[in-house]
Amino acid sequence: MANDRLTVKQKLGFGIFDLGGNMFFTLMSFWVLIYLTNTVGISAAWAGTAVMIGKVWDAVTDPMMGFVTDRTLSRWGRRRVYLLFGAVPMCLSMAFFFTAPVYLPQAMHIAWAIVALVLLNTAATIINVPYSSLTPELTSDYHEQSSLNGYRFGCAIFGTIAGAGAVQPLVQFFARPDAPNPLVDQRGFSMMGLTLGAVMMTVTLLTFLGTKEKQYRKEDLPTDGFFTTFLAVFKNKPYIVLLVTYALHITGITFLTTILAYYTGNVLGRADITPNAMILLLVTAMVFIPVSVIVSKKIGKRRAYQICFAVISSACAVIYFLGHRMPVEFFLGVMVFAGIGVGFSYVAPFAMVPDVIEHGAAKIGARKEGAYYGIWTFTSKLGTALALFVTGHVLESGGFIAQAAGAGDVVQPPGVFDATRAVIGPIPIVVLLAAMVLIQFYPLDKKERIQSRPPEPPAR
Repeated sequence: MANDRLTVKQKLGFGIFDLGGNMFFTLMSFWVLIYLTNTVGISAAWAGTAVMIGKVWDAVTDPMMGFVTDRTLSRWGRRRVYLLFGAVPMCLSMAFFFTAPVYLPQAMHIAWAIVALVLLNTAATIINVPYSSLTPELTSDYHEQSSLNGYRFGCAIFGTIAGAGAVQPLVQFFARPDAPNPLVDQRGFSMMGLTLGAVMMTVTLLTFLGTKEKQYRKEDLPTDGFFTTFLAVFKNKPYIVLLVTYALHITGITFLTTILAYYTGNVLGRADITPNAMILLLVTAMVFIPVSVIVSKKIGKRRAYQICFAVISSACAVIYFLGHRMPVEFFLGVMVFAGIGVGFSYVAPFAMVPDVIEHGAAKIGARKEGAYYGIWTFTSKLGTALALFVTGHVLESGGFIAQAAGAGDVVQPPGVFDATRAVIGPIPIVVLLAAMVLIQFYPLDKKERIQSRPPEPPAR
């Protein structure tokens, strides 16, 4: 059995992984599409399609990996063994993806992008899914588990900021001295990928070395079939409402994060402020996460979640109508405002999932936490894939001209200006408002139940 009480070293050993995990997630959210179009030179539509294929593959392999790791026996436990053997492939696949081959026909570049993204997402799945399941393997104590996730979240903050803010400076630092545009230089991206891949590899190995799982016997492992395990969760109606809401939420935010670098370059003409905008968005979000917890206790999880949608959609509307008409400082200020909404988006949905799991356990007599979280991750990644696919095709419809690094700057046609604004404005607004309406039908909000509870009969 795992020790209930953990040392600071063990907690830090667990949490340090998410410095790399969140760095990877943020890096891919903000930079993957623009790297493919502005450095590799793939058309926007095909870049969006390639990323979508990689994300759909990622979504499919997550529950498969969860199923496998639940049934693994090794000298290093069920989860940590995948951290040990997945760390180096994670680094190599990062370096491979960000080192695109040159002088290939467009079709070959598209094929390379699909293969590279499938490999990269597979490597990420091999280490991320077992890590997400590691907490109960380290301790069964409720407070120690909370403390573990506190260390994890602290490391995640640094990873999130690094994933957004370190990419462009690293690309510029490693760019060739004669590069026409150091912001998109291929050598710069290659070295950036290797550098951040090495960071991910290092923190993954540190977590392997810094933690210790409890041991299982073969008879302790689950025996349910794959489809039986996962299909049961769809009998839980509150879970379905929350699941679809979260998928819409992730889709809407992915539109914002993916198009941000295009917006600063194509609409504002200030690609150099991209890291500043990303960091302002994310740092503000981190500041408002604890605020959202306090608000949630006051008005309920559902209402706090709706604040997220209202704020982000309002920020998108302001950017759409005024962002290109006002000074750059105004746009950065709106990023701060949008960060408030992003901060409110972190805690509420994940605080609601345990409620629907408890509801499901009461209704169908089985908890199946792994199945719930597996479908949750699967659906959210499908939402991300859809947003990236649509973004690429909307840019393409505006006449976006892809440019390989070293080809010099390209003047985009006027349609790209409008297409970029559409992806940061009306499209995410519709998606986020749909999420805000849908979550209104979520029936398990504790605050509402307390307020609507009939008065107790007078004592006799």
